[in-house]
Amino acid sequence: MTTELKSSKSRPASRIQEKLSMVAQGPGVYVMKDIDDRVIYVGKARNLKKRVASYFSRSRTGLLHPDIKTGILVKKISNFETIITDTEKEALILESNLIKRHRPRYNVILKDDKLIPTLPLSGK
Repeated sequence: MTTELKSSKSRPASRIQEKLSMVAQGPGVYVMKDIDDRVIYVGKARNLKKRVASYFSRSRTGLLHPDIKTGILVKKISNFETIITDTEKEALILESNLIKRHRPRYNVILKDDKLIPTLPLSGK
């Protein structure tokens, strides 16, 4: 399922809140877009509803985001989409593919554009 708002010159809080209320809980990927409908950020979440809402809620300090980069990103978001997946692993793969396809400005991309396989180590 994809939820989508039409781009507009402004992003009234009521429209964002309305759209946030339609976001499903569960694993998936979210795609943030700017006023020109360009993808500016792609992320994954265990719980899409909580993660996407966290971008638009104020912290205890009253700031929208204490992190400067995230604050600038949030100001540029005029639309977002969510894609529900069956598992977190599926969300991770989809996120990686979307980042490679769209090359969003606010995502960090590996220099060689390859995933680095990792193995967990335990001291047992």
